[in-house]
Amino acid sequence: MNCRHCTRPLEHVFLDLGFAPPSNAYLTADDLHAPETWYPLKLYVCAHCWLVQTEDYARADELFRPDYAYFSSTSSGWLEHARRYVEAQRERLALGPDSFVIEVAANDGYLLRHLVAAGIPCLGIEPTASTAAAAEKLGIPMLREFFGEALAKQLAAQGRQADLIIGNNVYAHVPDINDFTRGLKAALKPGGIVTLEFPHLMRLIEHTQFDTAYHEHFSYLSLHTASRIFEAAGLRVLEVEELTTHGGSLRIHGCHADDPRATTGAVEELLASERAAGLLELSAYQGFQARADKVKDDLLHFLIEQKRAGKTVAAYGAAAKGNTLLNYAGVKPDLLPFVCDAAPAKQGKFMPGSHIPILPPSALRLHKPDFVLILPWNIADEVSAQHGYVHEWHAQYVVAVPQLAVTLGNHRTDG
Repeated sequence: MNCRHCTRPLEHVFLDLGFAPPSNAYLTADDLHAPETWYPLKLYVCAHCWLVQTEDYARADELFRPDYAYFSSTSSGWLEHARRYVEAQRERLALGPDSFVIEVAANDGYLLRHLVAAGIPCLGIEPTASTAAAAEKLGIPMLREFFGEALAKQLAAQGRQADLIIGNNVYAHVPDINDFTRGLKAALKPGGIVTLEFPHLMRLIEHTQFDTAYHEHFSYLSLHTASRIFEAAGLRVLEVEELTTHGGSLRIHGCHADDPRATTGAVEELLASERAAGLLELSAYQGFQARADKVKDDLLHFLIEQKRAGKTVAAYGAAAKGNTLLNYAGVKPDLLPFVCDAAPAKQGKFMPGSHIPILPPSALRLHKPDFVLILPWNIADEVSAQHGYVHEWHAQYVVAVPQLAVTLGNHRTDG
């Protein structure tokens, strides 16, 4: 296998999680009686451009199916994040009725709804029918296609280049990252801005966020590598922001390479931080497997210990990262009988691989588990605030990443 960006042969394994089904391939009751497809889940690091990437097995159309069950609007925190972003960009770029905005992977309209309400022309591009339909109900124009250079050139030929192109948590999801980036250039007006948000590889390594590895995430990006990919496509990273979302993300602001605006000092400062963290050396990537294994072993020990003690553990958040963790650990319903999720599209289905049933949040009050394992640890504060009633029966919250931690009232103990 060769690197998706620079095409050099890949020789160095960063993380091997064995085999797993696609993390968003939730199952119906009928699916439980049929074979389930599992793929190798192995990540390599390119020692030339330092792109971390999955081994090629699953195709994008196998991962992002028409019934794709991730709806961005389920998280109130993410909705607020989107609202603040739109306000900031409207002011910064003076967006108005004569502007045009494209969002790639617009999902269910969680962000573009604010532009529609403000009368700013926009277009959402989203290949999954379930989420695109939800966006269309909000009055958002949608194209149900995968984005790439060919589609971008079609839009440009129609006079539909954008003043602002938005891509939140999509850059890591594209199998051909070079083609996607060339598409960004083709669809961007002269003087326009691209903003992309994606989890920061430096934080993934720092906080042992191995559960963010799944087949839908083809790439794991540092600012160094993202900048190289932009440069190869005729773009330039103009500015970067460090965000707390998804355990530590970057928002890069890109422009055409010949744009007269100066690159901000924050870009070089973060590039220097990545160099200091060793991201341009193999040593930074070695030993990560052992840290991931410890997280897995600690979770299994905790679940078995509670079962032997006659305690019950339920989970909250049927997130993709939760499926990676549970499948790598081999957790089944005997240790974790159900997981609750607020998304109606997931309720009544089963977690891929583990076949743990997904129930509505009301199941917590009904079953009163002793522990609630929060699988999407990146929104643990939001979950615990919304469902603080579990303390009525003295239940405790648990997270497994970056290390096992149990919340005891207002206190936390690390395992």
